[in-house]
Amino acid sequence: MSSINIHPVVDSGYRASDASFAGGTLVCNCASNPVKVKVSDDIAHNHACGCTKCWKPAGANFSVVAVVPTDKVEVLENGNKLAVVDPAALIQRHACKECGVHMYGPVEREHPFQGLSFIHPERFETKGWAYPGFAAFVSSIIESGFDPSKMDEVRSKLRSSDLEPYDCLSPGLMDYIATWTAKKSGALPA
Repeated sequence: MSSINIHPVVDSGYRASDASFAGGTLVCNCASNPVKVKVSDDIAHNHACGCTKCWKPAGANFSVVAVVPTDKVEVLENGNKLAVVDPAALIQRHACKECGVHMYGPVEREHPFQGLSFIHPERFETKGWAYPGFAAFVSSIIESGFDPSKMDEVRSKLRSSDLEPYDCLSPGLMDYIATWTAKKSGALPA
């Protein structure tokens, strides 16, 4: 097996265990007074992400991130510990100021993903959520200092883990963005 660390969820062989999963509580990594965020819906578009903006567990080269409707996200406990990592970013990642875990990241400005929040499903207290369906922004791990000569090994491990590697988003999500843009410009009927 490859010595490349993708993410603990991927490397451990995690598989969804509950077809009726409908959300739960995300918990940060603080030993005392953790931030808790309730998600009242199932996740969508779960994927491994190699971008340099997403929170990653120690030793992981990728994050695991999914989306949920923002109106289904509610901070339950210790919200005073949250701060937006980069106010200029499209995704307003709210991270715990103590442990650094990104708890949720809404898209608030006009964009195809407006109304969605990005979350890290491995932070759920319970299991059952869907396994990632693809890997996005794979080449971006190089920007974090990953050895470019090992990228073929990374892509091979992703494929053997049932994660098609993309250097953008999956074709379905890219089609969604292009359709939204075309409707906004009038190239397609709204």
